[in-house]
Amino acid sequence: MTQEPKTPLLALRGIGRSFPSGEQEVQVLKDVNLDIGNGEMLAIVGASGSGKSTLMNILGCLDRPSTGTYTVSGQDVGALDSDALAELRREHFGFIFQRYHLMQHLTATGNVEVPAVYAGTDGQARDSRARQLLERLGLGDRTEHRPSQLSGGQQQRVSIARALMNGGQVILADEPTGALDSRSGQEVIGILRELHAQGHTIIIVTHDMQVASCTERIIEIADGVIVGDRPNVPTVMEPTHEVRASAAPPAAMTRPRLGIAHFSTGWSRFAEAFRMAWRSMMAHRMRTALTMLGIIIGITSVVSIVAIGEGAKRYVLSDIRAIGTNTLDVYPGRDFGDDKATSIRTLIPSDLDAIAAQPYVHSVTPTTSRSLRLRYRSVDINGTVNGVSDSFFRVRDMQMASGAAFTTSDVRHQSQVVVIDQNTKRKLFPDGTEPVGKIILVGSLPCTVIGVAQEKKTVFGDGNKSLNIWLPYSTGASRLFGQQHFDNITVRIRDDQPTKAAEDSIVKLLTLRHGTKDFFTFNMDSIVKTAERTSQSLTLLLSLIAVISLVVGGIGVMNIMLVSVTERTREIGIRMAVGARQSDVLQQFLTEAVLVCLVGGLIGVTLSYGISFLFSLLVKQWQMIFSIGAVVSAFLCASLIGVLFGYLPARNAARLDPIEALARE
Repeated sequence: MTQEPKTPLLALRGIGRSFPSGEQEVQVLKDVNLDIGNGEMLAIVGASGSGKSTLMNILGCLDRPSTGTYTVSGQDVGALDSDALAELRREHFGFIFQRYHLMQHLTATGNVEVPAVYAGTDGQARDSRARQLLERLGLGDRTEHRPSQLSGGQQQRVSIARALMNGGQVILADEPTGALDSRSGQEVIGILRELHAQGHTIIIVTHDMQVASCTERIIEIADGVIVGDRPNVPTVMEPTHEVRASAAPPAAMTRPRLGIAHFSTGWSRFAEAFRMAWRSMMAHRMRTALTMLGIIIGITSVVSIVAIGEGAKRYVLSDIRAIGTNTLDVYPGRDFGDDKATSIRTLIPSDLDAIAAQPYVHSVTPTTSRSLRLRYRSVDINGTVNGVSDSFFRVRDMQMASGAAFTTSDVRHQSQVVVIDQNTKRKLFPDGTEPVGKIILVGSLPCTVIGVAQEKKTVFGDGNKSLNIWLPYSTGASRLFGQQHFDNITVRIRDDQPTKAAEDSIVKLLTLRHGTKDFFTFNMDSIVKTAERTSQSLTLLLSLIAVISLVVGGIGVMNIMLVSVTERTREIGIRMAVGARQSDVLQQFLTEAVLVCLVGGLIGVTLSYGISFLFSLLVKQWQMIFSIGAVVSAFLCASLIGVLFGYLPARNAARLDPIEALARE
């Protein structure tokens, strides 16, 4: 009974590979037919340019043939997508390169761990296995050394440990001794022979017949054609000292599991990308700092301008509120400048009482003003005399610097008392005499000064420069002005009441009382809203100008990330060779761009707070006001810039051909 032939581990049928060269194509491999069994140790030999490296790249699933069929354990590789090929390389192939291809910013342990990172292995487990492999390869005391701190032979052993990290059933060694001295070369060949003895399939690509003679089978290739395939009795090359390889036998090769993610969860995948991005940033601090610079300037500008704008807005609004933002003024006529307003005399004391009785009114005062002469001893000046009620000072939120305001009793009894402002005090009493208790002439009426109003300094200046005094409106009406109607009425609305509704109610009340609407109202709340809109518009305008620096910073991120991709092309090739998918490379570089922007944003916000401290020392009128929304928006901006301007470099990195990337110097 005949036994069915076993399916070869690797089988190539009619393989051809051509590359474009100008308008023509160069045929590198021509009709290659080759079977490689499980557990073999063979050498592919040939002169430079014979096609042996191209053949190795196809065997290792780094490259696809132009023609023919390549199967791995019976699975047609040509039917696999890029992710499945990455999984096949990661789970079953291990690469040993002539130039080691170690990542310079990682330690020996970190380099060995890389394939396991893309396999989703737990961090502690992969660290333990990496150290175990290095120990068995004689590098137990070099686990934390970087490649620059290792000799060529030690670096090659790190490369071997990396190839074994995920099992490495098939080890593809491209000129593994080409860059080593004879002693180190013997050690590497000794390790490969031990791996073969443990069941690994070893494929060595070399031009050195002495190295090839250590294998059990020699395949000769010339001009892209296999010209020889013969068994060989291996020559033993003894290592100069004991080197122990992993005792774990390789796992059997199975068909790739299509559609299965590398990482157990999306979070673990992101965490690994974050760690790799952070290590890369720390390994290139100067480049990272330059990349961040534009973002730092942009975020600092935006956050600081918003904080200054918010502080200025609050300062302006506080001054407006000090005047009385919840006040409503009622004037005769249709609007300011109405010629008929002087003939309208319908604002009278009974209106005052009707308005004061409304539940939404806090206080109400009339005002009747005239310009009269003010005299004290030899000082004779012109000032504005205002007839008001005792509620005036509550309506306008005015405080007394000295003395007191007049009372309801003073209004009722038409008392000859006045309150003067600071300007009047300075003019009438230039020698600094205390005015309270002194008698001054208002027109021809002697009045006693009972209070001096406190001066208000606001964002609008140092207050009114005119001279103002206030006396009971009843006194002014009967003894100075000769009129019983008011020039206007000012109503202060309760803080818990909407001013617009109160205004509508007062308009309705007075219209019913007068029989017609012969007055108009002016709501101070409109000034607040106008100030807020103006402040917001200015802040928005300045923020948009600052955003330009963010965009410039983002372009800087993109440019430097593009340079970074060029500098790290070989690293990208290494990652792809050990099993990274395109999406893994894309995520790593995109995460790096976002991380750079976020760290830049954090520094920018910190600088903004530093600027606010200096600002508080230089500007006493108002402070920079930071809001959580502005800070969060800054970080969202930084993230968005990282994604937008980091995507192109990340995509370019993910689309690199691993063969070209590995060959880049």
